[in-house]
Amino acid sequence: MFINKGLRVLVLVASLVFFFAIQSDAQQPLKIGVVQGFSGALEAYAKQMLTGFKMGLEYGTKGKNEVIGRKIELIIEDDQIKPDVAKRLITKFYADDKVDLVVGTTSSAAALAMLPVAQEFKKILLVEPAVADSITGSAWNRYIFRTGRNSGQDAISNAKAVAKPGVFLAAIAQDYAFGRDGVAAYKVAAEKLGAKMVHEEYAPMAQTDHTSSVQRIIDALKDKPGEKYVFVVWAGKNPPIEQMAVMKVEKYGIKITTGGNILPVLKATLPLLKAYESLKGMTGGAYYYYELPKNPVNDWLVKEHTTRFKEPPDFFTCGGFAAAMAAVRAFEKAQSTDTEKLITTMEGMEFMTPKGRMYFRNIDHQAMQSMYIFKLEAKPDKEWAVPVLVREVSPEEGMPPILVKR
Repeated sequence: MFINKGLRVLVLVASLVFFFAIQSDAQQPLKIGVVQGFSGALEAYAKQMLTGFKMGLEYGTKGKNEVIGRKIELIIEDDQIKPDVAKRLITKFYADDKVDLVVGTTSSAAALAMLPVAQEFKKILLVEPAVADSITGSAWNRYIFRTGRNSGQDAISNAKAVAKPGVFLAAIAQDYAFGRDGVAAYKVAAEKLGAKMVHEEYAPMAQTDHTSSVQRIIDALKDKPGEKYVFVVWAGKNPPIEQMAVMKVEKYGIKITTGGNILPVLKATLPLLKAYESLKGMTGGAYYYYELPKNPVNDWLVKEHTTRFKEPPDFFTCGGFAAAMAAVRAFEKAQSTDTEKLITTMEGMEFMTPKGRMYFRNIDHQAMQSMYIFKLEAKPDKEWAVPVLVREVSPEEGMPPILVKR
């Protein structure tokens, strides 16, 4: 009798300890580390991403800011777009702050420095908005997921805008992972459609005078027959588009093509669009512009952002929102913060975003997503150059090449 009674007491005590342990864990905040380049050349991108991420958490949790019964706590850091700083910060997040997930970062070079740390700690890194193909390619590991588009998705939509047999192309990009990966992917996509790349120009990130670069592009294309385009891959300040317009590349039959961009860049482009023949009707492939997608998530984002900030959501606001929606969906579906459960849950997982449906491809964890072919137009009711939809490229049509082996 005494043994049975003692056993019952022991079981009761153990059950109570287990119960209170669960209760204590449920009361702990779910921590998400956000690292972005809030200072430096890409600060506008980072600030938009954070605004979008917070709004995405609000939408995804129906305003409760909690998931699986735990309040969400954000820990936010600035990597100054420096790879060594980004590596140090993600290490701090995992080792000291004990975060459940890290989201970052703005620069592709900084993001690449973070990937091995996620593998070392066996924790998820959700990449947003860095674009370089190598993130979900040669440098990838199984702890990496990306909601941001990659260079391949950019390339396919941009190539579909202009590439066909008889078209000759040149490209200009910044000389780092984003630029080089972008041009490499564009060349493959464009030549698959029958165009021919004849020149690649890479400029230092700090370059502001593009005269010699543009002249080399002119020299490479001017004697080519038929349609000729120069594809611009550029992030941040001082893009070479104005220099091309000033140097009148249209005299040589050369047109400019490029991807979409943030509203401040579109505002700067508007007077050029009006003044220079070479920019009229400029076409390309866009990741996002607030008037392009038609779905309830985007409707909410546009309405709420415009009400709160007196301007529409921008390019990277959408990206931050998408990353938040993916994180919330993953935690809800896995009902856990355990890394292995999250990986199993997120592979193939669908989630809704301002661009509509996205899903993570099983093999490389790259988010498949719509892209948009556009033409730039000047409109009397807008103080920026407006990307007008030509057509949407579905996630399946714009599916990028698989660059990893598993």
